[in-house]
Amino acid sequence: MNQSHSHLEQVDFIGKLADLKEQHYQNTLILSAILELLLEKGLLTHQDIELKASQLDEALSLHSTYPKV
Repeated sequence: MNQSHSHLEQVDFIGKLADLKEQHYQNTLILSAILELLLEKGLLTHQDIELKASQLDEALSLHSTYPKV
Protein backbone atom coordinates (compact mmCIF):
# COMPACT_ATOMS: atom_id res chain seq x y z
CA MET A 1 0.00 0.00 0.00
CA ASN A 2 2.81 2.41 0.84
CA GLN A 3 4.54 1.80 -2.50
CA SER A 4 1.26 2.32 -4.37
CA HIS A 5 0.66 5.56 -2.50
CA SER A 6 4.20 6.66 -3.40
CA HIS A 7 3.56 5.95 -7.09
CA LEU A 8 0.35 7.97 -7.01
CA GLU A 9 2.21 10.87 -5.39
CA GLN A 10 4.82 10.69 -8.15
CA VAL A 11 2.15 10.72 -10.86
CA ASP A 12 0.48 13.69 -9.16
CA PHE A 13 3.82 15.51 -8.93
CA ILE A 14 4.57 14.88 -12.61
CA GLY A 15 1.13 16.22 -13.55
CA LYS A 16 1.67 19.36 -11.49
CA LEU A 17 5.09 19.86 -13.07
CA ALA A 18 3.57 19.56 -16.55
CA ASP A 19 0.93 22.13 -15.61
CA LEU A 20 3.64 24.51 -14.37
CA LYS A 21 5.63 24.08 -17.57
CA GLU A 22 2.57 24.91 -19.67
CA GLN A 23 1.78 27.97 -17.53
CA HIS A 24 5.40 29.11 -17.80
CA TYR A 25 5.24 28.77 -21.59
CA GLN A 26 2.00 30.77 -21.76
CA ASN A 27 3.39 33.52 -19.50
CA THR A 28 6.60 33.72 -21.54
CA LEU A 29 4.62 33.90 -24.79
CA ILE A 30 2.40 36.73 -23.51
CA LEU A 31 5.36 38.66 -22.12
CA SER A 32 7.26 38.27 -25.40
CA ALA A 33 4.26 39.52 -27.37
CA ILE A 34 3.87 42.57 -25.11
CA LEU A 35 7.57 43.42 -25.37
CA GLU A 36 7.55 43.03 -29.16
CA LEU A 37 4.52 45.31 -29.47
CA LEU A 38 6.08 47.97 -27.23
CA LEU A 39 9.30 47.81 -29.25
CA GLU A 40 7.45 47.96 -32.59
CA LYS A 41 5.46 51.00 -31.45
CA GLY A 42 8.66 52.73 -30.32
CA LEU A 43 7.50 52.96 -26.71
CA LEU A 44 10.56 51.03 -25.47
CA THR A 45 14.05 50.29 -26.75
CA HIS A 46 16.14 47.19 -26.23
CA GLN A 47 18.38 49.30 -24.01
CA ASP A 48 15.40 50.29 -21.83
CA ILE A 49 14.53 46.63 -21.34
CA GLU A 50 18.13 45.58 -20.62
CA LEU A 51 18.59 48.39 -18.09
CA LYS A 52 15.34 47.62 -16.26
CA ALA A 53 16.09 43.89 -16.24
CA SER A 54 19.51 44.58 -14.77
CA GLN A 55 18.04 46.88 -12.12
CA LEU A 56 15.38 44.33 -11.17
CA ASP A 57 17.91 41.51 -11.08
CA GLU A 58 20.16 43.47 -8.76
CA ALA A 59 17.27 44.48 -6.50
CA LEU A 60 15.96 40.93 -6.31
CA SER A 61 19.39 39.46 -5.67
CA LEU A 62 19.80 41.75 -2.66
CA HIS A 63 16.70 40.16 -1.10
CA SER A 64 17.28 36.62 -2.29
CA THR A 65 18.62 33.79 -0.17
CA TYR A 66 19.72 31.91 -3.29
CA PRO A 67 23.21 32.35 -4.78
CA LYS A 68 23.43 34.12 -8.12
CA VAL A 69 23.93 31.79 -11.06
